[in-house]
Amino acid sequence: MNRRISQLLDHALKHGMTGEEDIDYSANQVLFLLQEESFERLDVPEAQLEEFLSGLAAFAVRKGIIRDTGKQREMFRTALMNCVMPRPSEVTRTFFSLYEEDPEKATDWFYGLAQASDYICRSKTDGYIRFTQPSPYGDLQITINTVKPEKDPEDILRPQKRIRAAYPKCPLCRENTGFAGTCRQTLRIIPLQLNGRSYDLQYSPYAYFNEHCIVLNHEHVPMKTGRETVENLTAFADLFPHYMIGSNAGLPVIGGSILSHDHYQGGRHHFPIEDASVLYSCTVRGFENVQTDILHWPLSAIRLTCADREEVIALAALIMERWGSYDDEGLGILSHTGSTPHNGVTPVVRRKQGQYQIDLILRNNRTDGQYPLGIFHPHPEHHHIKKENIGLIEAMGMAVLPGRLKQELADIRDCLLGIKHIEEIPSLAKHMSWFAYLKTLQYDAQGIQTMLERETAKKFAAVLEDAGVFKTGEAGTAGFMRFMDSLNR
Repeated sequence: MNRRISQLLDHALKHGMTGEEDIDYSANQVLFLLQEESFERLDVPEAQLEEFLSGLAAFAVRKGIIRDTGKQREMFRTALMNCVMPRPSEVTRTFFSLYEEDPEKATDWFYGLAQASDYICRSKTDGYIRFTQPSPYGDLQITINTVKPEKDPEDILRPQKRIRAAYPKCPLCRENTGFAGTCRQTLRIIPLQLNGRSYDLQYSPYAYFNEHCIVLNHEHVPMKTGRETVENLTAFADLFPHYMIGSNAGLPVIGGSILSHDHYQGGRHHFPIEDASVLYSCTVRGFENVQTDILHWPLSAIRLTCADREEVIALAALIMERWGSYDDEGLGILSHTGSTPHNGVTPVVRRKQGQYQIDLILRNNRTDGQYPLGIFHPHPEHHHIKKENIGLIEAMGMAVLPGRLKQELADIRDCLLGIKHIEEIPSLAKHMSWFAYLKTLQYDAQGIQTMLERETAKKFAAVLEDAGVFKTGEAGTAGFMRFMDSLNR
């Protein structure tokens, strides 16, 4: 026990989480959790975070302090790290002190703190499967997320029954900071002003991509996209020009899983959409200074590029407003059913060579009898790979596929090689049609993994095409141009 606590304290000192003058205090907080009354600090070799946290959690299990479950161990690990965490005010002061030197220094330090505190659990996120494969739209990034459970779109739409008092109101609220008994006990946030509006910066514990951050409204207010959204996103890009930032559309099916709290997602990552080629360029009357391009992309995307912040915001706001009420019945695009809106926009902002670059991805969440989960949603023939909603991250070309695929793709590989029999593996029943197709392809033992990755990426490209409101091809392109022409009326 003395050795593990000493390793924890040394780790906190090394990563600037605590100072030498705080060591006795921190050690006593740990002793309280371990229900011990004495401690001797030892001179110990450096240890990995996973080693000493797991060791202390095991000690707590043996003493009967916690039950031997994954959830109990995880919460105890978080409580241990909270003993050496700096106070939120200290984090804020350090962040802005570094920001005065360089914004990148500030985010580097803050991201490092999130990792050193195990808030971003590297032992879990490093287990993600990641690969890149070419597509007709450029390289697509594929991730198999082995941490978060797969969500059924119907469950996302269904009101969730609360199992405790409504504090905090949702997983994103600032009141989660330090909330005991949850993985957010080590959460720290940075207050920001975006165009005079109060927001908070934190990092995602799931780290879907590099320096994956969440920018959340200081108040618990629902998601809504419009001019104010673009103003906030461009203000964030001004503060942190090394980060991209985007927002889900504020509607069910196309708006991610948490619509009850206004928030954005960003980070230091180069998404495939950034490299998308231009299909057509056009000019919108009154906005001649804004380079306006329709992208060659499976979802319907418009790119605006301009050095003038106010002008590019005004055009983005116009497009979002017009799309909100735009219909094209021949292509199945209806903006409303009665008073229920269906059209939304997923905006993405980045700084490029002194200019603002805004991608506006047009979305529609309408359903019908054939597609009860969404007409512009992954279609049933692809659900064996991807059934969840297509949100911001995937709209930019990064697949977030369910963790079950790690084992299922390995089993499919073995079945194709004759090592296993697909009929004997119940979890592969949903893949039978795809498996029959895969068997017709050319592959050998050396190349089968690459083949499976390529075909998985094809499926992802197909679900993105399903989500596109103006389909690729002549009819879809003509429809897209009709919408762009409507902006000049």
